[in-house]
Amino acid sequence: MEFATTRVQMRKKIVRIALILIGLPLLYVAAVLLYATATDFTPPFKEAIQVDGQIVRSAKDSIYSAITWNVGFTGLGAETDFFYDGGTVVTQTEALVKKNREGICKFVAANADVDVFLFQEVDSAAKRSHYINMVEELSASLPGFVRSFALNYNVDFVPIPFLDPMGKVKSGLASFSNLSTTQAERRSYDSQFSWPTRLFFLDRCFLAQMAKLDDGTDICFINTHCSAYDTAGVMVANEIKRLMSYADSVYQTGTTVIIGGDWNQCPPGYQPKDPKTYNEYMLSDDQLPPNWHWIADIETPTNRKMNTVYNPETSYTSVIDHFVVSPNVEVIGVKTIDLDFAFSDHQPVRLDFRVRK
Repeated sequence: MEFATTRVQMRKKIVRIALILIGLPLLYVAAVLLYATATDFTPPFKEAIQVDGQIVRSAKDSIYSAITWNVGFTGLGAETDFFYDGGTVVTQTEALVKKNREGICKFVAANADVDVFLFQEVDSAAKRSHYINMVEELSASLPGFVRSFALNYNVDFVPIPFLDPMGKVKSGLASFSNLSTTQAERRSYDSQFSWPTRLFFLDRCFLAQMAKLDDGTDICFINTHCSAYDTAGVMVANEIKRLMSYADSVYQTGTTVIIGGDWNQCPPGYQPKDPKTYNEYMLSDDQLPPNWHWIADIETPTNRKMNTVYNPETSYTSVIDHFVVSPNVEVIGVKTIDLDFAFSDHQPVRLDFRVRK
């Protein structure tokens, strides 16, 4: 009888332990979702963004330039893969993040003759980049430029992967200009993944800076980072529709428009490297107002997949970083600057242009 009682007690104990083992993870998940929902970043559709800094420049000829570059939050250099793309790494070592940061800043400082820089994935406070404020680092590399910074990723705690969570992420779009810049504005895209995924993903947007060229011509530089991991391509299509509606309305006021960024889709005329392996989505001329143009260097890759470390012989690459220009822009040249993906999973793209009167 005593033995039977002991067996019953043991079974109850095992059941209690099992309930605890099952209940704790469920409690953790519930707590994370409740906290994320309560602290969810909900920016307004339209928001004025502060313009910081002081311009120092000399008058120049009529040719201007812009560079767009997704700097990969200084964590995606050639030595790493990334878990979202099928790799394993979540947070790179502090030494490699420093190497990437210094390489990016050195490149930027060496190209300070460029008039406008449009950066994406710029961390201001994030575990994945060891809490370095990259906005300030870029500012130090570009004395004499003004800047605007618009958050598009602001989550207190990203819980994935479960055993090595990404943690805090505060990141966004940073635009720098040595032109007279009067104002900047953040405009939200309305594309979102479903709940609860959307709690831990980016709140996509574009950042518009209104400036003047040396001859007084009004110009708007738009910095965009369109949706990724959009398997149907629907979100990006809706984002471009909203973006181009805004851009054309600005152009109709007599303002020149240059749009640059990471579109996460390939420009017209580009032939995917291996369409059987990756289903690349292609942009079309039909997505632009009449006489607007996609401007891209389709000969040099701007992005690599992060399932493995970079190998120039085997890594999958594509072109997803490029520009759109309004009808009155004369393109002098566009060129992807090949850095062998040393500091980011993207490469900088430079546009030289003049404005036709």
